[in-house]
Amino acid sequence: MKDFAASEDPAVQAQLDRLAALSLPQGRLGLDTIRQLLARLGDPQKRLPPVFHVAGTNGKGSTCAYLRAMLEAQGLTVHAAIKPHLVRYNERIRIAGELISDAELAALLKEVLDIGEELGPSFFEVTTAATFLAFARHPADACVIEVGLGGRFDATNVLEQPAACGIATLGIDHEAFLLVPEEGAPEDPMVRIAFEKAGIARPGSPLVTQNYPEALEAEIALRAQLAGAPLHMRGHDWWADVDETIEYRDRHGALSLPLPPLPGRHQGDNAALAVAMLRHQDRVAVSPSAMAEGIRAARWPARLQLLGNGPLTALAPGRQVWLDGGHNADAGLAIGRHFAGQQLHLVIGMLSNRYPATIIDPLEGRLESITAVPIQGSESHGAEAFPGARWASDVGEALKALPDDRLPVLIAGSLYLAGKVLAANGEIPD
Repeated sequence: MKDFAASEDPAVQAQLDRLAALSLPQGRLGLDTIRQLLARLGDPQKRLPPVFHVAGTNGKGSTCAYLRAMLEAQGLTVHAAIKPHLVRYNERIRIAGELISDAELAALLKEVLDIGEELGPSFFEVTTAATFLAFARHPADACVIEVGLGGRFDATNVLEQPAACGIATLGIDHEAFLLVPEEGAPEDPMVRIAFEKAGIARPGSPLVTQNYPEALEAEIALRAQLAGAPLHMRGHDWWADVDETIEYRDRHGALSLPLPPLPGRHQGDNAALAVAMLRHQDRVAVSPSAMAEGIRAARWPARLQLLGNGPLTALAPGRQVWLDGGHNADAGLAIGRHFAGQQLHLVIGMLSNRYPATIIDPLEGRLESITAVPIQGSESHGAEAFPGARWASDVGEALKALPDDRLPVLIAGSLYLAGKVLAANGEIPD
């Protein structure tokens, strides 16, 4: 699996070209290479401010966005590592609240690529090492770090004692990596996912989770116990009722918090997990008022995002244009809940290793039309993968071909597609 990136800066592009040539060698899973690479760089992961480390199938990125916003509302300086990028690679490394500059990014990637060349690191290992190196070189009060893939063998999982670890929603995704048969690993697919995500548990670091079916909770509890991580699970150690507000409570007391501006009930759940992570650690103090302010201020592009005025939305005048990068079953259910009882048009592009039904089925009976589009630079499904779909050469053509019925349109199916849509509409994340 590769994660392509491009830059208008020639120095950055030269290093991104080197990154694009890297891949994960077949059969190599583990943390040995990233540990060796970091050792050559002086182990920057050991010199970070207090870290909040978040895993999960869906919701981990949003949870990180809430954590960052709450910490910043407290007046703290925050580094953040979020993935994947949507438009620019710089989005992956946010230093003291600002995206890393092109000059620093180019120098940083060159340094890591040069020093680790004969180790044969992957795209993700180089990215993680560069991120930790950047964070260690700039002062901050806290770091928010999103797990990339799984947890147990993710390159970020070299952190020794985070302030808190969190696990968001669990579901089936990245089967080719996370469900490979392995001696000693659970055979049930969902329990295996829980096993992989709980691999971020660390001795003495609070592990804070959502609530899950009994078998998954049992697996996470086992992994936390074996790791020596204090476990704080929703429905057991903390509670949150999400309706008109977020009514949160734990052993420290109760809080009444606002709903996030981000659409979808699941965003209230993600915000509650961020609150629980802050409330179950003692290395960074955040007040309830800062938590509330952070919930209101958080932004997370390409997740049920209502696009603003721009060159792309101008092709569909008089209608709302929504964008969502979700591509798995859990994301499909969230999309279905958001558009419950509403008719809409769907413009969809999905990588060829994804399952169209995960997005189509939750919208059954509500789709006035389906238009399939390619994802430039990636292998993606054709129109035949989506029942009754027509084909368009790109999103702009798809929007122009919609009937004049003023119904909303959803562009969905891939974060790669979402990034291209944001760029085309002039809404580049900053």
